[in-house]
Amino acid sequence: MNVKLFGEFFVTLLVIVDPPGMVPVFLGLTGSMPAKARNKAATQAVLLALGVIVGFAVAGQTLLDYLHVQLPALQAAGGLLLVLVALQLLTGKTDEPAEQGGTSNVALVPIGTPLLAGPGAIVATMLYVQRAESADEYLILAAAILAVMACVWLVLRFSGVIVRLLRPAGIEVLTRIAGLLLAAIAVQLIADAINAFVKAYAAVP
Repeated sequence: MNVKLFGEFFVTLLVIVDPPGMVPVFLGLTGSMPAKARNKAATQAVLLALGVIVGFAVAGQTLLDYLHVQLPALQAAGGLLLVLVALQLLTGKTDEPAEQGGTSNVALVPIGTPLLAGPGAIVATMLYVQRAESADEYLILAAAILAVMACVWLVLRFSGVIVRLLRPAGIEVLTRIAGLLLAAIAVQLIADAINAFVKAYAAVP
C-alpha cells in the first residue's frame, strides 16, 4: 500500500473539508432540530458529499468538458448558493418543519454540497485521480475519501453535545455567526472564481 499517497490525499482533503470548522455552520443550520433529525441530517450530508466527490473523481472532467463548464464557474455557482443560505441564517428564516423536508434540504444543501463537497474538495480529488497510475492507487484514493468522510460524520454526529451546552439562546447566536462565516466563504469563492476567469482570459492572445 502506498502510505505516502494515502497520507497526502487524506490530509489534503481533510484540511479542505475542515470538519471542526463545519461544526458552527452545522449547528447553526440544525441546532433547533431534535437530536434524531440532526443525526439523520449529518448522515445524509456525509453520504451526499461522498457521492458527489466520488462522482467527480470518476467522471468529473468528462462531465465538465461535455457541458463546456470550467471549474471557476462551478466555484462561482457554489459561492452564489452559499450567499442565499447565509442571508437566511442572518435573517433567521431557516426554520422549516421536518415534515416538509427541511431536514433533508439542510442536509443536502448547503451542508452536503457545496460545504463538504465543494469546489476545493472536487478539484483536489480530480487532480489526485489524474495523478494515479494504477488500480492500486485508485483504491488508495478511494480509501482516503472514505476515511475523511468517516471523520466528518463522527464530528457532526457528536456535535449534539455542543447543542446541549449552548441551549436555545446560544444556538441563536451561533446561527448568526454561522451566517457571517458562510457569507465570508461565499464571497471568497466568488472572488477566487473571478480571479481565475480574469487570469484565464488575460492569457488568451
